[in-house]
Amino acid sequence: MAEPAVVLLAAGLSRRYGAVGKLVANYRGKPLVLHMADTLNAMVLSQRIAVCRSGDDDLAALLEGRGFEVVLNPDTARGMASSLVLGIEVVEADAAIVCLADMPNVSVGHLNAVIHAGRRAGIAASAIEGGSPTPPAYFGRAHFADLMALEGDKGARGLLGNAPLVTAPADELADVDIPADFR
Repeated sequence: MAEPAVVLLAAGLSRRYGAVGKLVANYRGKPLVLHMADTLNAMVLSQRIAVCRSGDDDLAALLEGRGFEVVLNPDTARGMASSLVLGIEVVEADAAIVCLADMPNVSVGHLNAVIHAGRRAGIAASAIEGGSPTPPAYFGRAHFADLMALEGDKGARGLLGNAPLVTAPADELADVDIPADFR
């Protein structure tokens, strides 16, 4: 079975973090975004796509330096769905795993478990025990049209209602949003 692509969403406005882009800020010894990028680079994936905000040249350069194909989102104010659509449009594989760049603690083991569950069901998502679906999430090509029809800032959560959930500890699925999270 062919390996999925990854779509790394890295175009958020980081409003809760402050004026400086949080994804290039130092987190545990390296820019925050490189934690997820390096985890993904430890995996066998058919294609590595990162969606960045237009004008965020430092972030794009970091990801290109790690072998990601960077797609620029010129209008991130339209919400997360606009970035997801741009990423899915360039996926060549029959499936994609969608990840958020501000989730530095997700493990290769968890990502592989999501891929495994997604291959069986065509769709899968992560969740903390008893929680709702969250990225990382797997989508087979049969779901790409639904992904590309999304709008707004909710991402693909509405498509994941019946998806198998792969649980992980809350700290593994935590995202880094505010300056206090960097301590």
